Amino acid sequence: MAQKIPEEIIEQIRSKTDIVDVIGEYVQLTKRGRNYFGLCPFHGEQTPSFSVSTDKQIFHCFGCGAGGSAITFLMDIDNISFQEATAKLGERVGIHVDVSSSPNIHTHPISPEEGRMKDAHSFAADYYQHLLLNTEEGEKGLEYLQQRGFTKEEIEINGIGYSLPHWDSLTQLLTRKGFDLDEMEQSGLIIKREDGSGYFDRFRGRVMFPIRDEQGKIIAFSGRILDSGGEDAKYLNSPESPIFHKGQVLYNLDQARPIIRKERKVVLFEGFMDVLSAKRADVFNGVASMGTALTMQHMNKLKRLTDHIIVCYDGDKAGWEAARKAAEMLHSERLNIEVAVLPTGLDPDEYIQQFGPEAFKEKVISEPQSYVAFMLMYSRRNKNFQYQNDILQYVDEALGFLVEGISPIEKELYIKQISMDTNISEETLQMQLRQKEAQLAKNSKRFEQQVQPITEQITLQKDKITATDRAERLLLAHMLHNIDVVDRIRQEEDENPFVREDYMAIYIHLIGFYEEHQKADYQRFAEVIGDRELRKIIMEAALVERDPDHAEEEISDCLKQIRKFRIKQIIQDKKHAIQEAEKMHDLNSAMQLLKEVIDLKNSLSKV
Repeated sequence: MAQKIPEEIIEQIRSKTDIVDVIGEYVQLTKRGRNYFGLCPFHGEQTPSFSVSTDKQIFHCFGCGAGGSAITFLMDIDNISFQEATAKLGERVGIHVDVSSSPNIHTHPISPEEGRMKDAHSFAADYYQHLLLNTEEGEKGLEYLQQRGFTKEEIEINGIGYSLPHWDSLTQLLTRKGFDLDEMEQSGLIIKREDGSGYFDRFRGRVMFPIRDEQGKIIAFSGRILDSGGEDAKYLNSPESPIFHKGQVLYNLDQARPIIRKERKVVLFEGFMDVLSAKRADVFNGVASMGTALTMQHMNKLKRLTDHIIVCYDGDKAGWEAARKAAEMLHSERLNIEVAVLPTGLDPDEYIQQFGPEAFKEKVISEPQSYVAFMLMYSRRNKNFQYQNDILQYVDEALGFLVEGISPIEKELYIKQISMDTNISEETLQMQLRQKEAQLAKNSKRFEQQVQPITEQITLQKDKITATDRAERLLLAHMLHNIDVVDRIRQEEDENPFVREDYMAIYIHLIGFYEEHQKADYQRFAEVIGDRELRKIIMEAALVERDPDHAEEEISDCLKQIRKFRIKQIIQDKKHAIQEAEKMHDLNSAMQLLKEVIDLKNSLSKV
């Protein structure tokens, strides 16, 4: 059983918590009128439909239906239990909540195996750091880090450690701690021997850098080898596992998130070492993908926090190519993209070592190129303007960047630059640009004509809500706001008041909630519901407009509509049974069923 937190403690935490501050650490919010809006963190969207109300202290997404309080937001976004979410909010407002005896109950479907894998990674990280800081065998790794400029404080903050060069030191420890070795192999910590005789450590003789998820839980490692004389790779990363998916993880996002929110921008690096080095230059809003190209999952996480992204990749050919691809992807999402350009051949870590952290922050991060300026620089690379083909190719590419998304003043400035680069007159370039703009407008119109019928069809399907759906939602709304409604229906209704199973599940939970709390509080009720989909229904119903002056009439109308629907369902079932009876030539049964159908139809007028 999860430890029960006293209701008065929960209420104290809720009353001292500002939901805007809590959600603002995860979502970039903009004030419109009395509420705040942003991109929903629970589903992908281009237009903000996620609303946060300071008056009601609730959030609601008009797109996917997610909603609730600050507590339920943390439950969903951090994948934690009610007890853990309450304790986390308690820390923010100075109220300690002891949940040490509470099991790790998750609101999302998360397997116990995944929980044990994360526990094992946390244990391994503590073990690796102990070896680095407190043993003679770890001195070699400590010397390497100190040579790279790491202080002891930085090592401890980032959880850096060292793995012994032995074959099975961690494997033996995991065994003694009772971890299942098959699970540990799936998590990537150990490897099964080919002959099936046992397991050995994946990471040996390496400086260990832990990789955390958005909640700060360690889910993987990257190990840097010290003896580079062999054939082993310089860096060895954990493999894909049930808890580690490279395409979804942004290194340092858990620590950078509040800084990103405060500064309203994020610096995107190629590798985690660049992030760590950048911190030395007081760049704390940096994140990095884990050895993989930028994905849609990465972009969705970033744009929920900010629309201003500075791409800072390596200065070599591969880095420029990767920066171009990342910048184009992010620009297509209508984000404000800048690119911090490094001297040829240097990565951020090398630049900082060579020129110092202050120069990195002031001359690289603080002076990035705009998206168009960078794309023009990229297009000019490896072109020789003594050749006509190179000039024509450059002009075509360069004008393509000016077609949309920039101001007339910027267009004029870039036209001047292209003219100077190519010796083509500004008038000719302007004429060519207008042709490109006209072609784009023509293509856009054709696309809209093709997409519009499909969009209309989808909208019609989405908006198709029956009268019974509306009746159930409005009836639940009255139940959530008035405990007497539930008491009345329990006494008066012979059968279940709802048709849909999810509504019935909520109704049953609500009965139990009212028996314990003796008052209506839909926010508190949503917090005790473990199923996120049921919480969506609760919040959608709670926000439905009711007429308090005519509540009795509304409730009666809802119940009548639901009863009629139930009778119509029975009629349909009996009609089907009549057809089956006629097929079997059972005329007596068919006649009896027909009489029942007639009686049911007559009863509809009396409901």
